[in-house]
Amino acid sequence: MGEGRARVVAGSLALADVAVRGSMASRLSRIGKLDGRLAGLLVAIGRAAAAVICLFAWPAAAYRPFDGTDAAVAALNEIEVELEPVGWLRAGSQSSLVTPGVVFNYGFAERWEMVLQTEMLTPLTPGGPASVVATGAFLKWVVLPGVLQGQSGPSIATEFGPLLPGINADPGVGFSWAGIVSQRWDWGTAHFNVEANLTRDQHGEAFLDVILEGPSTWKVRPVLETFYDKVWTQAESRSVLIGAIWQVEHDLALDAAFRYALVNGRAVNEIRAGLTFAFKEEGDTVPMKPGATFGNWGLSR
Repeated sequence: MGEGRARVVAGSLALADVAVRGSMASRLSRIGKLDGRLAGLLVAIGRAAAAVICLFAWPAAAYRPFDGTDAAVAALNEIEVELEPVGWLRAGSQSSLVTPGVVFNYGFAERWEMVLQTEMLTPLTPGGPASVVATGAFLKWVVLPGVLQGQSGPSIATEFGPLLPGINADPGVGFSWAGIVSQRWDWGTAHFNVEANLTRDQHGEAFLDVILEGPSTWKVRPVLETFYDKVWTQAESRSVLIGAIWQVEHDLALDAAFRYALVNGRAVNEIRAGLTFAFKEEGDTVPMKPGATFGNWGLSR
């Protein structure tokens, strides 16, 4: 999360991409059959990045379509890709396209996940050069397995690491640490995030976030998120997001949302629509657990 999200994502709401189920769903549900060389390349990249991250500290990353996250990780040897092909962001008089936003997750060890993320902003009004923002590489660890891991009680996780510089935006390097608690009831699931950051321009930041979801047994469930974010001497943000998640298959989900925020009293609006798909590392014959792949999507999350 961090300063990139406080600025860029301060006004997003998720709405679900229902029209895509046809050909897109059938193609992505077979993603586990990707060419072996491509899957091997992705795994090699993931392992190399995980090894590098272990030498440093890294920041918290969201899962679709939220700014916060849940207390769960990708299973061992699973690759999960969160993709926003196109989104829309308006802050004051400036409108921009998010084309695209990508998060790559790799379960490299039991209860551990490596995350790489970035997104590109293309100004519409007024025009200008595109910028790469919200870039980071993170580690996430499930400290205490719980309901999201098929056990009883709350799930507790932590996510940490450096905030990386962007292109034409977000110069410098920062640091982020987050604590996450998730709990599930018959009526739905709740996730609580507390995050402390040192922004890329060396300011302190605090982020408090609550996510509420409808029953995990629903094929399409409503979602709500609200957060408060403060960057000392720079910005103060309050945000509300409403949307939906459609669990098409156990390894494919579509999401859509809309968000409204106030950043230093200025209105920010954002529309998000995207998908998340997952597949196993080549050579791993252990079947994927239904619903276990996506952050907080399905019975084990």
